[in-house]
Amino acid sequence: MIADAAARVNLLDMSRAQLEAWCATLGSKPFRARQLMNWIYKRGCDRFDQMSDLAKGFRAQLAAQAQITLPEILTVQRASDGTCKWLLRADSSQAFETVYIPETDRGTLCISSQVGCALDCAFCATAQQGFNRNLSTAEIVGQVWLANRELGFRPGGERIVTNVVLMGMGEPLANLRNVIPALHILLDDLGFDLSRRRVTLSTSGLVPQIYRLAQESNVALAVSLHAPDDALRSELVPINRVHPIAELLEACWHYIDERNGRSVTFEYVMLEDINDAPSQAQALARLLRGHPAKVNLIPFNAFAGTRFRGSPEGTITRFRDELLRAGVLATVRRTRGADIDAACGQLVGRVLDRTLVRLGTRVGRAQARAIAGASP
Repeated sequence: MIADAAARVNLLDMSRAQLEAWCATLGSKPFRARQLMNWIYKRGCDRFDQMSDLAKGFRAQLAAQAQITLPEILTVQRASDGTCKWLLRADSSQAFETVYIPETDRGTLCISSQVGCALDCAFCATAQQGFNRNLSTAEIVGQVWLANRELGFRPGGERIVTNVVLMGMGEPLANLRNVIPALHILLDDLGFDLSRRRVTLSTSGLVPQIYRLAQESNVALAVSLHAPDDALRSELVPINRVHPIAELLEACWHYIDERNGRSVTFEYVMLEDINDAPSQAQALARLLRGHPAKVNLIPFNAFAGTRFRGSPEGTITRFRDELLRAGVLATVRRTRGADIDAACGQLVGRVLDRTLVRLGTRVGRAQARAIAGASP
């Protein structure tokens, strides 16, 4: 008997261990899960009738009880520099965005983990949209699968998506239940088979979840720092009121120790006359010097209604040079896709049914801690 679509499981929702367990419920051996993953991720196949080396009876079970369902593409935009942005449907009224950034030596896909975001970072367009819901594992993984298909990947051919960064809409660590299985699929040699150094998770600083991530996954860690002191960071990144800088850095060094990582990347958006003074560069260097850290300075990408201005190029260069002189590795991110609002901090999707309880001035410390501590 064929179940209706809502009752069928989406195989993109399952890591290898989960898929093996599910296949066992059908009376199949673990190797069937491995065959399935090979078809889904290595060959980019989403039709059971084309999976020719699967037994006919097993294919019939799959058709009756499972599906491979991808996010629906609503719009596609291409920038003058080759950056591509997809608006993907979450449901009848909500949408989220995914961005592909081509470079000479890599192809980076920036994926979303939530529809909107509740963490209310002052300089981020996504935060101004409010929060609707977490994306499922299938919706997270589906962004990579879909981008490969749309960009023309062929089985056995050269990789098009070589790097994946969870830097799109949402706070990944606020959705660990679905993000961790997605990370497993990205790293699994039967999944997308990406190196752990080519998968980066970016967080605003949910400290308990950084410790949990250290137990359950092994990817590159990027942290949105944006200020060298608690007073300013609490204004720019409200989660700092719950987990101040010292607590956050301790969690970062723990992550590197646990995962034998090379360094943590600290993201620092450059805001004119806010956080770009030489004295602030020196203070930042004092925080990070002697630790496995590098700083990625990000030119601010403006959006409608923002009160911030980006630091001039010369100011950014001087800030970087201060860090380098102090012995802290620092680079300046090149802005990509700004003409289609696909640059860092510009993703907005379509968040119509949104919760406007955020971690900014509208909530108290106890409420903020409750939101930050939840990982639905």
